[in-house]
Amino acid sequence: MTMTTTGIGTIPASAQITALQQVREYPAISLLLSTTPAAALTGADALWLDALAAEAVQRLRSELQPAAAAPAIGRLQTLIDQAHRGPAGHGLAVYASAGSQALIRLPMGVRDRAVVGPTFATRDLIRALHRTPRHLVLTLNAGHARLLEAAADTLLPAATSAFPMSAGRRTATGRADRPTREAPAVDFYRQVDAALGAYLRLHPASLVLLGDERATAAFRRLSANCQRLAGTVTGNLATTLPAELTARIRAVLDAYLHRRQDDALALLQQRTTAGRVASGMPAAWRAARTRRPEMLAVDDSFYYPARLSDDGDILTPAADIAHPDVIDELIELVLARGGRIAFTTPGALAGHQGVALVTRR
Repeated sequence: MTMTTTGIGTIPASAQITALQQVREYPAISLLLSTTPAAALTGADALWLDALAAEAVQRLRSELQPAAAAPAIGRLQTLIDQAHRGPAGHGLAVYASAGSQALIRLPMGVRDRAVVGPTFATRDLIRALHRTPRHLVLTLNAGHARLLEAAADTLLPAATSAFPMSAGRRTATGRADRPTREAPAVDFYRQVDAALGAYLRLHPASLVLLGDERATAAFRRLSANCQRLAGTVTGNLATTLPAELTARIRAVLDAYLHRRQDDALALLQQRTTAGRVASGMPAAWRAARTRRPEMLAVDDSFYYPARLSDDGDILTPAADIAHPDVIDELIELVLARGGRIAFTTPGALAGHQGVALVTRR
């Protein structure tokens, strides 16, 4: 498996994360470091990347025979060379094993580290997916609507023939849409909402409305598809600078994600009262293996390097910080069993030792 992303800062796709999580081979090398966004990796970042790579290689050479270590080391060096030549985002993730490799530039910083284990360290990819989630932007201005797919700071037209949409446009039959007895704007917004709903059923995502206050307010009053509305941005796609537009959309999403954290903490409190919360890493790990998970709440700053027993039931904390962080394994397990993940700001889960698993009845 070979995967490489070349964007300045991209959100890894769920399928890409899943593919990396399915890798089970030793050694699996994971290098993660924060970088300075630029057209090329800065000299300081390049030196630190080389140092992390050297740390991983030294460990491999101390543990394995040269022939056993060579395939993973070879793939690692190829990725390091690519990283040196390519652009940089806010973070960099490098994954290499005998049969797999991936280079991913992230839109967020990470905790710098080199990890060698039987699986890749994918927690930061999941954080990127949750912290800068894919979302839709619906623009409404003067009888015209566009639907955009957005990820990080990228806005692209949604893959649907229903948009862009204009009041009175020609339909697939060649006839012009005729206004009903309702006000023309209301009739148009109902058409837009129907098309939006059809798209959301196939591509669920959070939604941001963009347009003047009157248009967005009118649309919200009649829409049946604003259950996951992150918020509204006043502006015009045609006249607002892209950088300003994406910054304002990001601010709306940040506020939305903060509300989602509040919702997660409220659910945690409710389930604690009902006796359905396992707090702390050992208890959360056991519960995830034996009960049905509903939600895993994880402090953004929480790490738990550990070794697993042969049967996978017992965690032994590891003093070696380069040892795999079993939070990655816990997140993977909860997702595989149908639970969801909620990342919280540092300290929000102090009463739960940094991690808490909510279980279903």
